[in-house]
Amino acid sequence: MSAWIDGKTSGRPEVKRRGRALLRIGEAARRVGVDIHVLRHWDDVGVVVPDRAASGQRVYTEEHIRRLGIVRACQSVGMSLAEIRLVLHRDEEGRAEIIERRLQSIRSQRAQLADAEKFLEHVVGCTHDLVTRCPDCKRYPAEEAQIPPSTG
Repeated sequence: MSAWIDGKTSGRPEVKRRGRALLRIGEAARRVGVDIHVLRHWDDVGVVVPDRAASGQRVYTEEHIRRLGIVRACQSVGMSLAEIRLVLHRDEEGRAEIIERRLQSIRSQRAQLADAEKFLEHVVGCTHDLVTRCPDCKRYPAEEAQIPPSTG
């Protein structure tokens, strides 16, 4: 199962193992849209650990590329690498709780965005000189977002 270099298939050498192409770190980073140092970090912290060529270089399969895409998707909704590591491995303890917490957060953000959208849609056509004088504008901030009355 040793890796070998095949420079005939493209301008860049491609590592192959048992007939399947493996990508070097630079190509994997390009396909995922991150810098090489990011993939090294994700490997170091155990989020996505690539295979190694006989020379010790990191090599990525299509499965690794799919996992890296999931990492990017999870990061886009605010998940930490520690949370993502749990999500990627079905049998990890605490996985369901992490996912449920993130879903609750996304649902809350969606509701806040819907309120903001309603507010801005109203403001566009509001005829009051100040939005604070408009009874309709005052309804939009969510209860928890309002500033509490001064006590002093």
